[in-house]
Formats: sequence, structure tokens, C-alpha cells
Amino acid sequence: MALPSKSSSPSRRNLLRTLGAGALLGGLAGCGVPAAYVPPGERAAADLSATDKRLIWANWPLYIDTDDEDEARRPTLEAFEERTGISVEYVEEINDNDEFFGKISPALMNHQRTGRDLIVISDWMCARFVRLGWVQEMDRARQPNVTKHLDPQLRSPAFDPGRKFTVPWQSGITGIAYNRRRLGREIRHVSELWASDLKGRVTLLSGLDEAFALLMQGNGVDITKWTADDFYTVCDQVEKQVRRGQIRRFTGNDYIKDLSSGDVLACQAYSGDVIQLQADDPDIRFVVPEEGAELWSESLMIPNLARHKANAERLIDYYYEPEVAAELAAWVNYVCPVPAAQDVLASAKDEETAALAEDPLIFPDAAMRGRLAIARDITSGERVEFAKRWNVIAGL
Repeated sequence: MALPSKSSSPSRRNLLRTLGAGALLGGLAGCGVPAAYVPPGERAAADLSATDKRLIWANWPLYIDTDDEDEARRPTLEAFEERTGISVEYVEEINDNDEFFGKISPALMNHQRTGRDLIVISDWMCARFVRLGWVQEMDRARQPNVTKHLDPQLRSPAFDPGRKFTVPWQSGITGIAYNRRRLGREIRHVSELWASDLKGRVTLLSGLDEAFALLMQGNGVDITKWTADDFYTVCDQVEKQVRRGQIRRFTGNDYIKDLSSGDVLACQAYSGDVIQLQADDPDIRFVVPEEGAELWSESLMIPNLARHKANAERLIDYYYEPEVAAELAAWVNYVCPVPAAQDVLASAKDEETAALAEDPLIFPDAAMRGRLAIARDITSGERVEFAKRWNVIAGL
């Protein structure tokens, strides 16, 4: 198993950047456009999988293992093609959840094919697809590995109880990253972001869906059932910190640059990014605060009218084989949704690869898991109003 370059894979968490996008998505997911909803009986097309051995898979850039000698080669995917005879057209076309929604939503709301058999998007966006009836229920009889090996903590999010329509591709944690040497102390609580020695040296994530849960947890909120009052309390707190100059700015993934340069000493961050940053700077730490942190996923879904559903289900199940999941985890460095892959990595002959099995940011230990929770998603009825309030604060 080849160890990937830790500096090669940027974060996949993407942002709700504008009020316009938030309003559009909220309207479509609500009752404003009732025709957008597709009832169960109208989601499937004739499945050509038995005779047409191929599928089209849309994913994010740099989100699959590649060969160290030839980045155009994807070892796990090539092994699947060789084993099954199924040809996979792998398209790295997803750069932003909202942008991709805009690309394929016209087809889905008009009961037309998207030209894709499999897609990977963030769970907060998956929630909208599920609510709108834009994705097909998977046949778990074809997916014994998913049934057996899916991380119990990821099995039943509020937006998709029992994971009937979605399967996590990779997972991660939104917590706090900080530079231990430059700050001169540890951080253990969300409230420490507001400490006087961090004034002007803190960044928060700009995306509504990415930022709110961790801040609520800092207030002791159970994010599996947060309320509108909890949200507005966070907004009031953040607004106060903006006025007093505590927050340097709101960021996308560019917090990585600020933290590396020392312009920022502490920030909201994603676990996968920090693993990569630590390879170059061991003084950078990632903490799951004592109050807790958000566990999130980006998930595989089969859109309506996909012509190769069984082939897509077979591919998903292949990536839930522990050996395959381990090879992928060693490259992407996110939280692996297949806990059984940990033993596979631990037995690797390469010491650096084997050490990944002990990294709690890839395989969270019991103590860390006890502080992780999956936030309930923002409903369609809440989204427009919440986005309007948050985007003013974040300057979007």
C-alpha cells in the first residue's frame, strides 16, 4: 500500500457563499416549487447494468487514491474495473456543492437524466436531494459490505434514517486548529477562541452549514436537535466578536494559508486539512473541544433515472471492503467510514502507513467519538432566513 503525499489533497468542505444561492436552494426544497419534488414511483429508469458494463461517477478533485508514479492512474478504481469488467468514467467535476446543484437541478426537477450514475456531495446538500426525491433508494441486498462495515455512528443521520439513499464516501470533523508554539498554550474549549491573546488572530468558516454546529456545541447545545433560538444565540455571539475585532475574517479553505503563515493562531478547521498541515509543521494541533465537535460526511448517491444503478451499487460496496477502504484512507487522510480498515492499515509493512491506524483523526478513538455528533440539517423552511442573518455577519 503506497503512502500518499500529505500535501496533495485539499479539503472537500465547501461553502454556501451567497444569499442568492441560499434563497434559491431553500425555495426549491420548500413548497415554493412543489413541482420540483419527484415521487418514489417516478425515480427509476430501466437499468442497463446487466448488458452495459459501465457507469459515470462525478466526484471532487483529488478525492481518490492515485499512483505515485502516474497521477492519472487510480489503483483502487482500476482494480474494481479489472475485477468486475465494469468500465468507470470518473469525472472530477464537483468543486462546490451549490455550483453542482445548479448544474444538475434543471434535469432532476424536470424528470430528466443527469448523465451521471453516481455523485458525491456534502451531507447537508444530500439532505436537499433526499427531501426533493431526486435520488434513488439503494438495494442493500447488493451491498453486503456496506451493511456490515459502515461506521455505526454514521448509519442513521436525521435527513436519511437508515441511510437508504446515501452512503458516506469519506467523513471528517469540524473542530479547532491552532499553532501550539506561537500561541504558547493549549486550547480545549470553543470559548477560548474569544480569549484576549487571540484578538484579531482568529478565523471562522464563512459557510453557514460549516460554521454553526461547533459554535452551538460551545454553548452546550445538543446539535442533533438544535433550535432556532440556539442559532440566533450563536449569531449574537459572533456578531459581538466581529465588533470587538476578535475575528480576523471568515474563510473558506484559505484558513490553511493563514494558519501556516502565523497570521492566524486559531481557527475553525477540518480534520483532514490538519493532518496534511502537520506533515510540514508539527506545532499545528487539531482539537475536538471538550464540549464536542461536528462529525460530517460527504456521501455517494444515485440520482434519479440513472441507467446503471446496479453497477453503481456494486462500486459503492467495493469501497466498503476493509482492504479497499484502507488503501483509500491512506491516501485521502479523512475519517474513514469503515472502522474495520484500521486493522488492515495497522498490519501494513510500511511503518508510516501502519502509523495511520493510530491517528484519531482517521480512526477516532472511543474518547473522541464520545464528543462527536452529527448535526441535524437546516430545513428548507429555515434556510432563507438563517442564511440572510449569517451572511450579513460573515460579509457574504
